[in-house]
Amino acid sequence: MEQPGRIALVTGGSRGLGRNVVLSLARRGIDSIFTYNSAVAQADAMARAVEEIGRRAIPMQLDVGQVDAFDAFVSRFTEALAGLGAARFDYLVNNAGISHHNALEKTTEAELDAIYRINFKGVFFLTQKLLPLLKDGGRIVNLSSGLTRIVVPGSGPYGALKAALEVLTRYQAKELGPRRITVNAVAPGAIQTDFSGGMVRDNPELNRQVADMTALGRAGVPDDIGPMIASLLSDDNRWVNAQRIEVSGGMAI
Repeated sequence: MEQPGRIALVTGGSRGLGRNVVLSLARRGIDSIFTYNSAVAQADAMARAVEEIGRRAIPMQLDVGQVDAFDAFVSRFTEALAGLGAARFDYLVNNAGISHHNALEKTTEAELDAIYRINFKGVFFLTQKLLPLLKDGGRIVNLSSGLTRIVVPGSGPYGALKAALEVLTRYQAKELGPRRITVNAVAPGAIQTDFSGGMVRDNPELNRQVADMTALGRAGVPDDIGPMIASLLSDDNRWVNAQRIEVSGGMAI
């Protein structure tokens, strides 16, 4: 179990993998502040689910693609920390992001800009803005993708920017090393959530294809990812740093 009083910030924590991370952390005794984009009711339900576990979770609205809103968010985040009796926090999980499926020759500038703004630029600058509030010895996890290793036609722009995030992860680990902050990238395989319109979860043929190419014989579920990230953030993994860790059940090996 974690030491009492530790706090995580999880972006995109009201649904999917982010939701599972918040719940997994709560089961380890860790409170969270989590962001959501627009689904207020879903975020409130998430906070209640954490309360049922006996921990606290505070929902905060944030569009991670709107960098000019980050200063105001950090101010509100500081107030939320104070509400939890803290001035700084322990863990940052950069989970929020969007999917994209289009061939290279058909991808528009607007599409590429959106992926860049949300999946890379937002992570870069939100982390930068939050660093003064992150404790020395803290942890950062950036959510990448199995698509940086496995080439699936139509996923090039998305995979390329997730690969950029993996390189950023190593630079963050190096530059934040003097503060004893570890930074790792977790790369899930195909997971059954509502991401990408729920395509892995709701399309039986695609689900079967994923299962057939996975050593463990099925598509992933959120419970395969959230507890792993919670474990990675723990002191048990304090010496794991600057790594890309794929959590895919052995896809395409």
